[in-house]
Amino acid sequence: MWVGWIEFDLLLGDVHSLKGKRAVVRPLVAELRRRFTVAAAETGTLDLHRRAGVGVSLVAADARHVRDVLDEVERFVAERPETELLSARRGLASSEDESAD
Repeated sequence: MWVGWIEFDLLLGDVHSLKGKRAVVRPLVAELRRRFTVAAAETGTLDLHRRAGVGVSLVAADARHVRDVLDEVERFVAERPETELLSARRGLASSEDESAD
């Protein structure tokens, strides 16, 4: 079993309140879940209205599939006109890794 994750630091466009932030982040998270069949959530900078942390994860039997999906997710997020992708961090682990308990 392979577990992969990617975390995005996003700068939001014309957003002036936390309510405006929700109007951008919630549809993004919902579309990630729907389009890529992954777990996704807002994960950071919850109190800042122009920044958002969004995390995505998935589990699969094949590491290549996990990498391919994470690549597609990153391209999708980077191409969104209402956000600017500041950074992306990712990880990949196998259930057979010594550090996985």
